[in-house]
Amino acid sequence: MAVSNDTEVTFFILSGFANDPEIQVSLFLMFLFIYLFTVLGNLGLIMLVKIDSQLHTPMYFFLSNLAFIDLLYSSTITPKSLVNFPSNQKTISFVGCFVQMYFFVGLLCSECFLLGSMAYDCYVAICNPLLYSVVMSQKVCSSLGIIPYVVGFTISLVCICVISSLTFCDSCINHFFCDTLVLLALPCVDAFSTQMMIIVLAAFTLLSSLLIITLTYTAIMSAILRIQSTAGRQKAFSTCTFHLIGVIIFYGSLVFTYLKPDNTSSLTQAQVASVFYTIVIPMLNPLIYSLRNKDVKNAFLRVTHKEQFL
Repeated sequence: MAVSNDTEVTFFILSGFANDPEIQVSLFLMFLFIYLFTVLGNLGLIMLVKIDSQLHTPMYFFLSNLAFIDLLYSSTITPKSLVNFPSNQKTISFVGCFVQMYFFVGLLCSECFLLGSMAYDCYVAICNPLLYSVVMSQKVCSSLGIIPYVVGFTISLVCICVISSLTFCDSCINHFFCDTLVLLALPCVDAFSTQMMIIVLAAFTLLSSLLIITLTYTAIMSAILRIQSTAGRQKAFSTCTFHLIGVIIFYGSLVFTYLKPDNTSSLTQAQVASVFYTIVIPMLNPLIYSLRNKDVKNAFLRVTHKEQFL
């Protein structure tokens, strides 16, 4: 749906998947199942860390923050999609679109930097185990937990202010949620300078956080290889394995979604990739970090055992 240059856009049409009405029911059920699993997994992990005193450590402090981000991240996009799937009018208000994009970008950037904080925690645990409790004090943990939110939502605010100042001549978004790239295709005038600013902010977020993680894990691997005993190396690997898997999946999905050549993927493939990145990843993180984690399993058994005697 296009509007004239003299008409102010007051809403957007989210046309992602709209050309395939026969799969709307399947998409609704899939999104609903994934969202319920995401809420259950992340909220359960947050509550478990809060309830069990043995999980009151820096590692699980950061993990509960990651679960909190994933819970909000999924809730920013999925509920609106669930409402739109069975509806003929797949619309979102102008304000609602930018609110959704503000939280989407802010939480995305926050997760990037939070993964950097988690990598630093792994580094201290493996490279300086005797000083771990001193280095990772409550003040340091609080700072490393708050800074990702401050930086992430500051970057998001800049993006929103810049994009919302544009005049839009088209209200049809070829996506199932409001993303920066799709909105930048709708202005009435050339938005090249705005696109460059968004790219610079995105590059800063991705490259700076990835650089921190890469340097940290290079130091971690170097320290692990210097450990003499096999048991010691295995224990060190187990400390950071789950975090490294989460990082690979997260940044791998980012690269596949945003850095692939435009001519190698159809719009439908891009939308499917976005489903994995925005909906599936928040569901997978609790499984990645908890499924084979003995501390989390033992905490769950302790909590359920206590409830049986209440």
